[in-house]
Amino acid sequence: MAHIDLGVDENEFPGVRGPLKYRPVTGKPMMELAETLLRGPLSLSTADRELIASYVSGLNECTYCCSAHSAFAAALLDEGMTLVDQVRADLDNAPVSAKLRALLHIAGAVQHSGRSVTPELVGAARTEGATDEEIHDTVLIAAAFCMVNRYVDGLGTFAPSDPKYYDETAQRVISVGYRNTV
Repeated sequence: MAHIDLGVDENEFPGVRGPLKYRPVTGKPMMELAETLLRGPLSLSTADRELIASYVSGLNECTYCCSAHSAFAAALLDEGMTLVDQVRADLDNAPVSAKLRALLHIAGAVQHSGRSVTPELVGAARTEGATDEEIHDTVLIAAAFCMVNRYVDGLGTFAPSDPKYYDETAQRVISVGYRNTV
């Protein structure tokens, strides 16, 4: 049970969905940000952006966000959850492009502290072909998910344990976007 009364059924509105519904004045811009960062017209693929969200949420040990964004990434990747699990378990040996690996290292540094993003990490990403826009977007996605992870866990929201919930939610988000899922 959440730390505060969100005024919703937690089974119907688990994780971030309950707090977003509770405070629409903040929920709406947060969903707009999610829509822009994860589905908007950016140069990184939607699958890569969802993988960044999953990776950072896993590092933050946010069960709801990690499960949700892992399912979203898996639904968009040909390799599915196998690749998501490989990235989360052993990034350096996961079968992703060198550019995505370098960007995920930046995301992991952001998760630790923004100051952990070093010129060397940025240089390594550039060497692998990452643009300044992609580096920017990676940092912003990682920072945003640190905030959302802490929002979800700080309010003690419910995280379903059934992977089917996340798979169904992934299909809904892929079909209608983030704006229409609360």
